[in-house]
Amino acid sequence: MQRIHIVGGGLAGFTAAITAAESGALVTLHEAHHTLGGRARTAEGPYRTNEGPHALYHRGPHRAWLDRRGLLGPVVGVPPLEGARLRFRLGGTLRRTPPLSLVRLGRRRAEHAPVDTDFRTWATGRAGEEAARLAAHYAAVALYHHDPGSLSAAFVQERLRRAAALPPEARYPVGGWAQVIDRMAAHAWNLGVRIETASRVDAGGLDALTRQGPVIVATSLDAARALLGDPALTWDSGRTALIDLALRTRRGDAFAVSDLDAPGWIERFSAQDRTLAPAGQQLVQGQFPLAPDEPRSVGIARAEELLDLGHPGWRERTEWRRESVSRGRTGAVDRPGTTWRDRPAIDRGNGVYLAGDQVAAPGLLSEVSFNSGLEAAVLALGASEPRPGPTTDRKPGLSQI
Repeated sequence: MQRIHIVGGGLAGFTAAITAAESGALVTLHEAHHTLGGRARTAEGPYRTNEGPHALYHRGPHRAWLDRRGLLGPVVGVPPLEGARLRFRLGGTLRRTPPLSLVRLGRRRAEHAPVDTDFRTWATGRAGEEAARLAAHYAAVALYHHDPGSLSAAFVQERLRRAAALPPEARYPVGGWAQVIDRMAAHAWNLGVRIETASRVDAGGLDALTRQGPVIVATSLDAARALLGDPALTWDSGRTALIDLALRTRRGDAFAVSDLDAPGWIERFSAQDRTLAPAGQQLVQGQFPLAPDEPRSVGIARAEELLDLGHPGWRERTEWRRESVSRGRTGAVDRPGTTWRDRPAIDRGNGVYLAGDQVAAPGLLSEVSFNSGLEAAVLALGASEPRPGPTTDRKPGLSQI
């Protein structure tokens, strides 16, 4: 086989690397940074934050794949007592239970929602305008988009149903997502994958790599567009204000607050994983989607409103704080009339394949990265196999995946 080169050391890149190496391929993974992980990096230090709120959905395909290889590690769900502390802002006040109309809409199957109609129109016809608005805002926890109601009904409904599932689907790797990436990197290394950090690949370098064999570009779509020089590599994503806080612990704080007045979510992540913050402190992370012309301050102001409701006295209890804006790094969103099949294709031709959270693969958030990494590896393996000839036997590869 020819050597397969992978550009990007995040979840998609390591999924591809492990899949290819398990089939006997020679693999080199190039990571531009000194540390691995991509969006799955976890900050070092006393506050182990990810880049925005992260969760591993229980029914996702990568959970079983990771678990079979011993790469998942310990994960925790939402403790029942904490789950009872989920709150909802509606009409500027905090309530303990969601509106019944929202619950009913969240139970509908995604396949009952049309692709070519926006969620607001479809949901209004099924449950009324108010229920549609509340459901769209609640679904933003898995969308990171300022106007979920404008997106494809089928796309939003799938995320609403999974985000509202009982018992909750969300699981959290203990110690942060970097623990999963570290285990994937160690497993890839043991399979013979050559891992090169601080190895930035430019357009000229990419051309050189393609002469050696198939190349999988497992970066953000923006980075892939620049690397491949292909302006067609675009797709809608979210723009979101992120806030991270370490607060001195106070009994009675909400576990999470879902903003039903506007898209937004804030969660106390140390409630399920106490390793994320020092003893006596709690780590709170939130995401508040922004319209294209809105400044970060708008999202942060909304975050502070939710903190006032769910975490009384939070200003006096703050030990550490960080704010940022995430642009185009929160996964693909599908407009009416489009599905994941319409996103940038994995096979770019000439032995180049694309993986990441905005390409043509199904799933929710990180599941897209996993599914595209797996598919890219399968395609690259097929391209790297020697063609059978009179004296050459085809090596087993794809059938083993």
